[in-house]
Amino acid sequence: MALTPDDASLTEIGMPRAGAGKVLLIACGALAHEILALKRTNGWDHIDLQCLPANLHLWPDRITPAVAEAVAQHRAAYEMVFVVYADCGTGGQLQEKCKELGVEMVEGPHCYSFFEGNAAFAAHPDEISAFYLTDFLVRQFDAFVWRPMGLDRHPALRDMYFANYTKLVYQAQTTDPALDAKAEDCARRLGLAYERRQTGYGDLATTLARVAG
Repeated sequence: MALTPDDASLTEIGMPRAGAGKVLLIACGALAHEILALKRTNGWDHIDLQCLPANLHLWPDRITPAVAEAVAQHRAAYEMVFVVYADCGTGGQLQEKCKELGVEMVEGPHCYSFFEGNAAFAAHPDEISAFYLTDFLVRQFDAFVWRPMGLDRHPALRDMYFANYTKLVYQAQTTDPALDAKAEDCARRLGLAYERRQTGYGDLATTLARVAG
């Protein structure tokens, strides 16, 4: 697979590891572009990346066994393995499995929290009615939201699914007018108010800097 994989591949297949570094990151495919950007910017040539399919998030119970399998498969070849997932709907199971395996993982309940910064995200609990998208999820909106929820076939379901939501918050990792326009269109399609929030990489950047060091 190319060094800069396409979103469809990251959604369905993931990204196999490449290189012979000392540290392996086992990550969600939805984070591949951000991790690769941080690797390039910081010259982290000693870090390799393997991404699991991003669509595991449609079945959170599959995340923990998939991560455990990847750790078992590759840990002997690396000085350190680090898991770039938050809890991601596993109900604490991923954290417990990582402890059992002796590997660390990113702190936080989900990527929306660590992209904004876990402390900052926790400071506005009133946003329980917000629906979040990241750069990846804006690009893959149809694959992760529209089609899996059946809204392409049964648009009337929208008002039932999103009756208790008030706004869509686009957490922008980059500055891209085309993505901004697409995110605003996602909000329109869901019947929600739109808010753009420039988060950058948040705690992902500081966490990986520590791991790289």
